[in-house]
Amino acid sequence: MRKLLFVLALLTTILSIAQENAKPLVLHLKINDVIDPRTNRYSELGLEKARELNADYVILELDTYGGALNDADDIRTRILNFDKPIYTYINKDAASAGALISIACDSIYMAKGSSIGAATVVTQDGAAAPDKYQSYMRSIMRSTAEAKGRNPRMAEAMVDEDIDLDSIATEGKILTLSTSEAIKYGFCEAEVSSIDDIMRRSGVEDYEIQEFKLGTTEKIISLFLNPFVSGILILVIVGGIYFELQTPGVGFPLLAAVIAIILYFVPNYLNGLAANWEIIMFIVGIILIALEVFVIPGFGVAGVLGLICTIGSLVLVMLNNDMFDFSFVGSEEIFISVATVILGMLGSNIIMFFGGARLVNSNVFKRIALQEVQDKEQGFTSTFYKKKSMVGKKGKAYTRLRPSGRIEIDDEIYDAFTRGNFIEEGAEVIVISDEGTSLKVKEA
Repeated sequence: MRKLLFVLALLTTILSIAQENAKPLVLHLKINDVIDPRTNRYSELGLEKARELNADYVILELDTYGGALNDADDIRTRILNFDKPIYTYINKDAASAGALISIACDSIYMAKGSSIGAATVVTQDGAAAPDKYQSYMRSIMRSTAEAKGRNPRMAEAMVDEDIDLDSIATEGKILTLSTSEAIKYGFCEAEVSSIDDIMRRSGVEDYEIQEFKLGTTEKIISLFLNPFVSGILILVIVGGIYFELQTPGVGFPLLAAVIAIILYFVPNYLNGLAANWEIIMFIVGIILIALEVFVIPGFGVAGVLGLICTIGSLVLVMLNNDMFDFSFVGSEEIFISVATVILGMLGSNIIMFFGGARLVNSNVFKRIALQEVQDKEQGFTSTFYKKKSMVGKKGKAYTRLRPSGRIEIDDEIYDAFTRGNFIEEGAEVIVISDEGTSLKVKEA
């Protein structure tokens, strides 16, 4: 027993010494693009990786002119809730949403010639967004600066041009700070030229650094966000559903359509583009189309609404809109999204037109579909009535024919249909054809 305790104590000592001698781990994240759902997810995965590695420090290198406010707010909140030091390294620009993210970090370091500020919320055409967005941006800039011990008034001045800070920011101009100005007013710890400079100023000389890179799965997800690939997926979705309806029971076209639906929606959902209501909208559209095809005769309201929901969902999923609010969605993005869906559907129609005939004549189709025909000349018939022809017989509509229903002839009830016109119940009818399982009639 004493030997066991001695061994355990020795192992504990060795582990503690090893931990003391282990180099601090620094995880390096880079955001060199607009703040959008992709960079939002990148930051989320990066901080999850930092927790997994138990990193001692996180350095977020920024060079961005801003982006979507909702994504910037997500990143800001994530940084504020992180339990290890996060340092921002502004390598040129941290404007707008980038300024908000920087202020949320524990320390800010800037490269020579860099700037931070200009956080007014603007739409895609460069015009100032409505005041509700400006008010929200001012509030989160102020609260974030307060949380990190920085001047909240100056943080607000980066958003609101009406704030007068004497010589720092005159009224009518949005506050933007250079590296030296940011150091002077407490929005930057120091001017640096590398991560080594940052760590030395933090009192860490010997450390291990690891750059965060997206894994294979995330790269595949990014691939399916490409508009060209999205167009192919839409082609497979529409084409798969069409060919399944043409050859019910085969299963393969429907399986291809389901896989394409998953590959279309899941990457957009993971990147914050596809909202729950947009996915539900797509499902409702498919259900309405199915009802129109299988339950409700003709092509009416259900079919039109189904197409609107389905196509609308495919378009909206690719756009970073907020419940039909397109204030921060550029016209170019809308054009690409609409064009992708239209081209995908046109491509599927072309394949249906040319591929349908090929499919029917293919060896694969012949193996799974009945090819023999029971011709009338060979003695086959689909007439289930009396041997005596019923053509010319008169009766009355037992139910309303619209255009199918039931008729009564000589006190017997038969299934019947018209040439497309409606016949009211009780009206006199005459049989014009008795081939098939129903009588073809017209109003007498």
